[in-house]
Amino acid sequence: MSKNPIKPGTDNKPAGTYVEVGPRGGQVSNPRVVKIDSGDRLPPTQEPNRGWVKK
Repeated sequence: MSKNPIKPGTDNKPAGTYVEVGPRGGQVSNPRVVKIDSGDRLPPTQEPNRGWVKK
């Protein structure tokens, strides 16, 4: 993946499905997949230094 991860707790992102990734955007084992609505905050990740990318 070449996208920069979005930090947990970030709001005002487009609604959609987001997948948990590593600190540099790489895949992680058993990633969380969340669906947010417009204006929602991204939830915490399972481990520190991880982020989110839009699916």
